[in-house]
Order: sequence, then C-alpha cells, then structure tokens
Amino acid sequence: MSTFGSLYRVTTFGESHCKAVGVIIDGCPPGLPLTEADVQPQLSRRRPGQSDLTTPRDEKDRVTILSGTEQGFTLGTPIALTKYGIKAGSGGGRSSARETIGRVAASAVAEKYLKLVHGIEIVAFVCSVGSVSVMPFGDPSGAFPTDPAQEKAWRESWEGWWKLLNTVTRADVDSNEVRCPDAKKAQEMRERIVQAKEANDSIGGTVVCVIRNLPTGLAKLAHAMLSIPATKSFEIGSGLAGTTIPGHIHNDLFVSGENGKLRTATNFSGGIQGGISNGEDVYFKVGFKSVATISQAQPTAQYDGTSGVLAAKGRHDPCVLPRAAPIVESMATLTIMDALLQQNSRKATASALAATGIQLPPALAGKKRVD
Repeated sequence: MSTFGSLYRVTTFGESHCKAVGVIIDGCPPGLPLTEADVQPQLSRRRPGQSDLTTPRDEKDRVTILSGTEQGFTLGTPIALTKYGIKAGSGGGRSSARETIGRVAASAVAEKYLKLVHGIEIVAFVCSVGSVSVMPFGDPSGAFPTDPAQEKAWRESWEGWWKLLNTVTRADVDSNEVRCPDAKKAQEMRERIVQAKEANDSIGGTVVCVIRNLPTGLAKLAHAMLSIPATKSFEIGSGLAGTTIPGHIHNDLFVSGENGKLRTATNFSGGIQGGISNGEDVYFKVGFKSVATISQAQPTAQYDGTSGVLAAKGRHDPCVLPRAAPIVESMATLTIMDALLQQNSRKATASALAATGIQLPPALAGKKRVD
C-alpha cells in the first residue's frame, strides 16, 4: 500500500535503491507553522546507525520540504517532503523499511497539528524483546493469576501499568538506546539483542503505544499498524490477557469524572469500546517478528528445486524494535489525523443542518427523555 488516509492523504514513494524516498501530503490545513526542524526529530529517531543495536548503516535521513509551505507556514496545497542519497544497490525495493521514512515525515506534520489544536500526545516504547518484558505481573501477557493469593499483586501491577502509560514521555523512552522506559528491563533487552547479534541471528518483540487526550468516537488503528513491515500482531488494551480475566474484573465500570464527564474506573479496554475511542487513554501493543535477513547459514531450496544454502550478506538490524517505536507513533498519528478531520467534517455538516432550525427528537439529540 502506497497511500493512506482519506482527508489527510499520504502517498509515499521510492525504493531501497533509488535516488530518493519521500512523501506527498494532501489535506494538511493551511496556516500551520512548519519547517524541516519540525520533521527531522522523528526521522532521526527512526534512522539506521544510531547505536550498536541497529544496522551499522549510517544514514542521516535529512529531510527537505519541496512544496506546500511559504515563509514557514503551510499553504493548504500538497506538501512534498523527500530524503535524498539512498546508496544501497540492493534490498527489499518497495518493501524495504526505508519506505517508512515517508510515513514518519508525514506524521511529524500531522503530530504538530494534533498537539497544537487538540493537545493529543502519542508515545510508543519497546515493551518486550524476546521473553524479556515490562508487562504487568512480570508476565509477557499480563494474564490473570490462577492462585487467588496473587490477585491483589496482579491488580496493583495493572494499576502501575496504567500509571506508566499515563505519564511516560518520549524523553523517558529515549533515555536509553533500546527505547524502553524501564532502565533495568532495558539493560536485559540490550543483552538479549547483543546475544542475537553475536550469533548472526535476530530477535523480535513488541512495541506499546499510548495516545492521550484523544476525543471520543475515533477508530481504525489496527489496519495502520499491520501495514508496518515485520508486524505480526496487534492487541488493544489487555489484549490476549483479557481472555484470562473474569468478566466482573475485566469490565471497565463507568464513573463520574471531572465536571461530571463519564470515564471508566479501570482501563482494560485500552480506551476502545465498540471499536471507537471512549475518551480514556488509548493503548495497544504491536508485535514484530525477528528479522528474516540474517548472516547465519540456513538450508534452502533453489529455483530449480535443488538444495542450497542461504547466508545473507549486508548490514541488517539484529532487532527492529528500537527503530520501530517511532514508526508505530507515526502510523497512529496519521490514523488519528485523518479520523479527526473526518469527524470535524461530520460535525460541521451537522451544525449547518441544525442552524436551519430542525429540531431532533431528544433521543437523537443526546438529551434525556422526560416522560
């Protein structure tokens, strides 16, 4: 897929071996302050060669804005962003992870708008590498304990997890090269990645992303996440752990919050109910496989059916997780930007209809019925 979105429409271009890769953004509102300095930080977080845990290819991923801005402001016309200087003469072509450069660049534009206008915050971090995990209760799945004596500790661990999701920042995530906010677990993850690298092997894991201050009524995250190269799974909220938790515990009971606004006492649903956002923090987990291209020799079959040996050459990541976190953030940003523009369009259309004097029945107008 090369194009994402309906109103905030993003089309990426380029392959792993071409002269440049980039993106065309159509639908960005005019008047948004925008320069390369707004886009570069996320690209720098995604780029290869940033530590010994990633591929040694040292590509700076410097972005250039070609169109759509004037005097540092967006015009409302298509925005073209590109990165020149792709040197690799081989690779995955259009399927290369270099394609995500365009997605990340486009998301940086959208993220600035979402932060300025709606106060939305999006933070992703490495949750697990192999079997090393920061999930609640020391279990990669956070599953409900079979021993009743452990239930109290299990509940407290989930409360601690929600607190982390409510407070974690990108500065916390970037405090180490693994991009895990738990320093102790980050060191264990680092050791696991180094172990794989030294064995000419690779290892997978998961990235968790939290979206804060998201309005109600938005959806469509799964499709975006599973379009990222190397993804294997997508879980909202408690995910598969929710299949082990009794209903009376897993149900997120509604309570009255600030200014009488409804919220939930717990957040096992991950801010999504009935497929749409409910106003709580939205959080989800994306699984990434171990990198397929490894230097370790493996038996294979050749095109003529005879036996052969495959030992890939090149400079590849032993683990994609540290570089995947900003890509997950980016796809979440693109999805939310497009969904919000659609929601605002529907609201504007409904407001125009209401201005004609049409009176809706109380049930349709969101008012309590009085008999």
